Amino acid sequence: MPAVPPQQTHSNGSPGGAPTPAPPPEPRRTAFAEGVDRLRAAATTEPGRLRIIGAFLAALVVAFGAVTAWQMTDRAAAADDVLNKSQPLSSAAADIYRSLADANTTASSNFLAGGQETAESRDRYEKDIDRAAAGLVKAAANSDPGSAAAATVAELNRLLPQYKGYVERARTNNRQGFPVGGAWLRFANETMQNDMLPAAEDLYKKENQRLRADYADATPYPWAAIGLGVLALAALAWAQHRNYQRTNRLMNHGLVAATATATVVLLWLVVGHSVARAGLNDSYDHGVRSLNVLHDARIASLKARGNENLTLVARGAETKTVKDAKGEEVTVDSYDYDFDTDMKNLGKGLAQAAKLADDGSGKQPVTAAEGNMAVWKERHAAAREQDEFGNYEEALKRVIGPKGATGECFDSVDDNLAKALAHEEAEFEQAAGDGKGAMTGLPVGAAVLAVLGAAGAVLGIGRRLSEYR
Repeated sequence: MPAVPPQQTHSNGSPGGAPTPAPPPEPRRTAFAEGVDRLRAAATTEPGRLRIIGAFLAALVVAFGAVTAWQMTDRAAAADDVLNKSQPLSSAAADIYRSLADANTTASSNFLAGGQETAESRDRYEKDIDRAAAGLVKAAANSDPGSAAAATVAELNRLLPQYKGYVERARTNNRQGFPVGGAWLRFANETMQNDMLPAAEDLYKKENQRLRADYADATPYPWAAIGLGVLALAALAWAQHRNYQRTNRLMNHGLVAATATATVVLLWLVVGHSVARAGLNDSYDHGVRSLNVLHDARIASLKARGNENLTLVARGAETKTVKDAKGEEVTVDSYDYDFDTDMKNLGKGLAQAAKLADDGSGKQPVTAAEGNMAVWKERHAAAREQDEFGNYEEALKRVIGPKGATGECFDSVDDNLAKALAHEEAEFEQAAGDGKGAMTGLPVGAAVLAVLGAAGAVLGIGRRLSEYR
């Protein structure tokens, strides 16, 4: 039997001399996958589990402190804006309205006085204009560029010198005995009533919206921080229970310290914010609401006084058609009709202010203003009666005379409302200041205590790890 020659092999060992392809290299693993494997391997040992628990506890406590600091910083800033920015600006906007309305009222009174215009009355008009201008400068400085409030301020700044020019023309013609003076004054009044006061009222409303927005930012509970605090305490309690089960030791000093700091932060957060919230809510309920009502009442009294004066300036030149109690159309003096409307608004405002007043010091000036308003209405009715009988000079005396005139009642109403506003302003500042003060130090304190708590958790776990070395 012939011998079988040996099979030829390739240098790579494959039969027949054909090269065998090299196996493909294993794919290179990512660092993340290797990390997961190491973490999984570590989790199977007690030291590895302890390291994971320590890192988790430290991160959770630090996150609790960071979220607390962040949320309370935002709320403290909003509370500071309520106290030092938005509410003062709201009051400043109301003062702009009040100064413009009082300037218009004083201008009409001076016009009626003619040559008997006093230096005090003229000075009052100039001071009203100056206060309005100063208020507009302040409002412009605190308005965001391009905002609706900034546009309103710019419009008022444009109209104010025009209005002054109209008043001066009316004053000059009136002192010279020209009838056209009355037309100029009515034109000035129309500019004020139709353009300037609506713009000032719009600015006041915008500042009130900003104030409400600041309250909305300052008062909500920081639920994210509270939730993290509860979670951190639960995790720390679980870690200590686990430690007790494995070592039969009641306390781990590091974990106890971490629990104590987290508890302090959570209590400080809940109690501090609750006190701040109560103070801010009180400042709104017993401060801002009363201030808004009193500002509206003061504006109504100023409008009423201006219309009362213009009734005598126009002398029936301005009329409107309205329906009487029977539903029949009648023609009435426009300014006298508006006076009655303003007095009704004043009465409603004073009644509401009396209900909102929470002490005698706040209610007394409001009650006095109600009495002044009642006398004012009686004197106004007597003046109107004289005017309708053709006794213009007597009617004029009963409106702007030195004694027993409606002007005395208006001044008394305005003075009493100013006292009520000052009282409510003080109450607002006290309550809002208490609310803001309750949050003082909380953001920084929470951050510092959270770092200490995290360090305690790490040290506590480290103490356990040392037992395995």
